[in-house]
Amino acid sequence: MKLFLTILLVVLILSASSVRDIPEDKTKCPVVRAIRNFDLEEMLGTWYVVQYYASSEEALPYRCMRAKFTMSPVHLDITMNFTYSFTDDPLNEELGGNITWIIPDPSQPAHWKHAEVTYEGIYNTYVLDSDYASWSLLLHCAEKSKSPRYLSSFIMSRQPVLGVNVISYLREKLPRYDIDLTYMFDMNQKQCDVPQTGIEIPPSVLVNRLPPYLRRHPLKSHHND
Repeated sequence: MKLFLTILLVVLILSASSVRDIPEDKTKCPVVRAIRNFDLEEMLGTWYVVQYYASSEEALPYRCMRAKFTMSPVHLDITMNFTYSFTDDPLNEELGGNITWIIPDPSQPAHWKHAEVTYEGIYNTYVLDSDYASWSLLLHCAEKSKSPRYLSSFIMSRQPVLGVNVISYLREKLPRYDIDLTYMFDMNQKQCDVPQTGIEIPPSVLVNRLPPYLRRHPLKSHHND
C-alpha cells in the first residue's frame, strides 16, 4: 500500500510539473477576471495615468498621460479620450487620441471590446479593480492573427499622485496576466500644463524630432495610422 501511494505521489508531481512546463500561447489574451458589480457611470470622468506598462516597451516614452471616459447613453459605447507627451520631445507637445469600446456582454460591463477598425484584430479592455473615487486599474490586450499579443496596463488616479500602498496593491494583481512589473513605469505628471514658449531649441534638435505619426502610440503595438 505504501509503495502504491509513493508511486501515485510521484506521478502527480510529474504531472503537475509537465503542466507548468507547457508554454503559454503568447498570441492569445490571458483569461481575465474583470471587476464584479461594476458601476460604469462611476468610472466616467477624468483620470491621471500614474503607472504604465506595455509589452513592447522597455523604457517609458511618455509623460503627462491623462484619460477622460465618456459614455453614449443610446448605444452604451465607452469612449476614452487621452492626452500625452513624449519624454524626449523638447517642445513637450501635447498629443491626443481616442478609442471607443462596446460592451459585448451586458452582464459583464467591466469587459469592453473595441469598435474601431484602426485597432486591428481583437482589442479587449478590462477594468480589473476600482474604487471609482480615487483609483482604477485597466488591462488592455490586443490579438492579431499570427502576431504576438499586445498587453498594456494603466494604474490611474483621480489626482496626479497616488499613495504607495494603493499602487503596490494594484501592481500585485498584474503578474497573473503575464505582466512583468519590471517594466511597469511611473508616469511623470509634473509641469504638464506649462506652455513651452520662449525656449530656444537648436535647429539640429528640431530636424531630428520625429513626427508623432512615426512614433509609438500608447494603445497600440505600433502607430500605423
